[in-house]
Formats: sequence, structure tokens, C-alpha cells
Amino acid sequence: MTAPAFSTCDLCDAHKSDTSGAFRVLPPVFHGYGGVAKFSGPVSTVKCFEDNSLVKQALDEPGIVETPHGRVGRVLVVDGGASLRRALVGGNIAAAATKNGWAGVLVNGCVRDATELAACQVGIRALALMPLPTDKRGEGQRDAPVQVQGVWVRAGDWLYADADGVVVMVRPQA
Repeated sequence: MTAPAFSTCDLCDAHKSDTSGAFRVLPPVFHGYGGVAKFSGPVSTVKCFEDNSLVKQALDEPGIVETPHGRVGRVLVVDGGASLRRALVGGNIAAAATKNGWAGVLVNGCVRDATELAACQVGIRALALMPLPTDKRGEGQRDAPVQVQGVWVRAGDWLYADADGVVVMVRPQA
């Protein structure tokens, strides 16, 4: 798959008057850690708190899906409650995401293994680095609506991330 053809600035210009909630911009608090800086795709979600069991389970599954726009990688949006105490994604999980064709992972929380993440061919955005891993309790929810930094994100939305920011749309760009 080639790099997606979009610009979050152009998407914002095209949708700046949209008050319907179909177009949303995430706050500029996410840092890039993966080996891919620009990514997009249909969203799958995980809601968890200091337990990455469901994150690992999701990224161990195939990330490629058929869409009207062809075969694309999905983007996992992880609502980790903005916790800065434990890392929800590390090098092994990012390697699994790469192997399974995921386009990206956005974590409302922390990641770890910065050097390993940078070597993975997947987009990774998170609030910060934290070397401490999570506990494994098998808790959380998959594909439920999540609120990330005050913005609702739902399974099936489309996420676009580039150097200028992250936007979420109900449908893929035309």
C-alpha cells in the first residue's frame, strides 16, 4: 500500500463550517512514534485503563479490510483514559500491528520502546513515552464509542493523521 493522498489542513479547509459532528479534529497533544508519519483508515476502538490485553488482541488480528476505496489498513484508536502511568503499546505489539497490516494506532495514553516503535512500518501516535508496562487483566471494551481528549470516535469512522494533526470523519474523504 502506498502513502495515503490527503492533507489534514486541506480536510479542515473543506470541512471548517461542518457543525454536524461528522468531521472532528483532535487536540494537538499527540506525538508520532511509529515508522510511518502519515496514515489513514477505518477506525476500530479499544477502551481500557492501564491494561493492554484488548489492544494486543486487536492488533494480533488482520488489519486489512475491503472498502469501497479498495483494501486498506485499519486504525486502532485506544482510549486509555489519558493515563500517563503505564504504556499500552510497546515494540512487540507494534511489530504485530505492522505484520497484520494495520495502518496506524492512536493511543490516548502512553507507549514504550521508542526505538522499536520507530522501526515499525505503522503509524503510532500517543500522548507520551512511559517505560512501565501494563497489568494484564483482560479488561476493557472493543469497538465501543470512545472519547479521546473530549472528541467522540466510533468504530467505522475514518481517521486521518499527518504532520499537521489528526482528524476523524464519519465517511472516507471523497
